[in-house]
Amino acid sequence: MPGMRHFPRGECRKQKDTVMHSLFLGLAAALAWGIHDLCVRVVSQRTGILPAMLVVFATGAILVAAAALALGNWQAMTYAAAWLAGLSGGIFALASYALYRAFALGPVKLVAPLVGAYPVLSLGMAMLQGQPVGPGHWLAVASVVGGVGCIAIFAKDGSSSPVSLQAAAWGLAGAIGFALTFAIGQSATQAGAELPVLIVTRVTAVLILLGLALLARAARLPSREVLPLLVLMGALDAVALGLVIYSGTLPRPEFASVSASLFGLVTVILAWLILRESMNRTQWISVAITFGGIAYLGF
Repeated sequence: MPGMRHFPRGECRKQKDTVMHSLFLGLAAALAWGIHDLCVRVVSQRTGILPAMLVVFATGAILVAAAALALGNWQAMTYAAAWLAGLSGGIFALASYALYRAFALGPVKLVAPLVGAYPVLSLGMAMLQGQPVGPGHWLAVASVVGGVGCIAIFAKDGSSSPVSLQAAAWGLAGAIGFALTFAIGQSATQAGAELPVLIVTRVTAVLILLGLALLARAARLPSREVLPLLVLMGALDAVALGLVIYSGTLPRPEFASVSASLFGLVTVILAWLILRESMNRTQWISVAITFGGIAYLGF
């Protein structure tokens, strides 16, 4: 038809494969972060936020450093990539801290939808960078964010915490921080090698957290009983962030950021399976809507 742009069948198939690869990377990251957040429920009652985060981030940095030193293409690392990776790591540390503070101050039904809304910001930044983003994409993102939000709103967590403007502010700060982390980190991988970018990101995040812990006089080692769990959380967090940042080597990395936002949904489902927490019919409908949004992005 006149005015329509036609693509060869092979090119269309290649574009679909690229999008699906980004989505799968994001879903794998969501699974890792979902397990990580399930562990947070356990350790948050036994130790302070900053000491726990320090162990988690340091563990991730050690694991990434081992891989980066052995397999990293350091010759491909550029000054621009190192600068962007450091910026991404600093923002990630602050965003993670904001996430912990938000959940400490306010109820899940207030904080989770705010933090889970970061894909809207990710897609918006992709649009500003010249990526084609249509109404269907926004509808799919709305399904993902709305589904995750409904899971939190209809959850029976027994929380009696009052609605807090401070919690809302910290949650929004976390969402903005995660969106910036992923966008800047993916740009860093496009300017340099993936593993070196990850180690710079991790080291910067650890240094930022260490500085905060020293200022708060909270630089102490958590109890031995929670250390194994914190190490596991560090490995999961390193894998998840690595997958999302690695997606920067693909043409549509913002889709990995969108599907990674399912980590809150994964946590709820794992709590239902492992901790036997209840899931009502409305929540299951929300699950279907969320995965419907992901499927639409894929096709």
